[in-house]
Amino acid sequence: MKRFQLFFCAAVLSFTTSIHSQSKDLDLNVLKGTWKLDMSPQDKTDNNFATMKITKIDNSTFKGEFYREGVRIREGRINTQLGIIYGTLISGDNSGEYNTTFYYKNGALHGTTHSVHKDFLAVWIGTKMN
Repeated sequence: MKRFQLFFCAAVLSFTTSIHSQSKDLDLNVLKGTWKLDMSPQDKTDNNFATMKITKIDNSTFKGEFYREGVRIREGRINTQLGIIYGTLISGDNSGEYNTTFYYKNGALHGTTHSVHKDFLAVWIGTKMN
């Protein structure tokens, strides 16, 4: 029984170390810069675009602007536990607050923006402008 317990503990520690080391290999600086967000990627005739500018990354937090110039990102957080860069933020202007989540894959951001007060959920794809 003790052998099984030791084997189980070693396996768990090995798995945890493997996941943790993957997250350290990710370059969070790929997020820095200005992103053009296609707010309606399913409709190629629509020109509904926004921007996200990530100016600073500090461990698991980031700062910048979302939607348009001057709309500050609040509570910008990054999570890499699964070996993928995930991000979340809160933004807001005179029309209300927005909750946004995204992940980085193959050079693009894939995200959603939710507005409780406007009763919508936008799905978007972001491409880096610079």
